[in-house]
Amino acid sequence: QVQLVESGGGLVQTGCSLRLSCAVSGRSFSVYSMGWFRQPLGKERQFVGAIDWTGERTYYTDSVKGRFIISRDNDQNMAYLQMNNLEPEDTAVYYCAANTAANGPYYTSVANYALWGQGTQVTVSS
Repeated sequence: QVQLVESGGGLVQTGCSLRLSCAVSGRSFSVYSMGWFRQPLGKERQFVGAIDWTGERTYYTDSVKGRFIISRDNDQNMAYLQMNNLEPEDTAVYYCAANTAANGPYYTSVANYALWGQGTQVTVSS
C-alpha cells in the first residue's frame, strides 16, 4: 500500500523559508505525478503546485509563483516544496498528493489525486 508522509512544517516569520518533504513508499513513485495543496483554517483545500512524473514540468498557482519551487528525486522516492519569502497568507496545513496513473502530466485539481499525506502545519507570523 502506497503511503505519503509530509515533514518540514513549522512556525516561521514573514520573509523566511521552509522546505517541505514528502516521502512516498512503494516502488512506482517515479511514474506518479505529484501535487502540493494547502488548506487554511476554515477554508477549502487549495492547489499550490504540481510536477509531472519526469520532474521536467511544473505548474504553480499565481500566488506562489516566483516564491515556491517543487522538485522530486525519483531515486529517493521524495517530493519537495521549497517555500521562500513566506507570507502570513501562506499559513495552512500543507498536503502532498499522488496521481498514480503512470507517466501522466501535472494535475491541478483535488479530484485528480487519489493518495494524500497526513499534512504538515505551516504558520507564518507577521
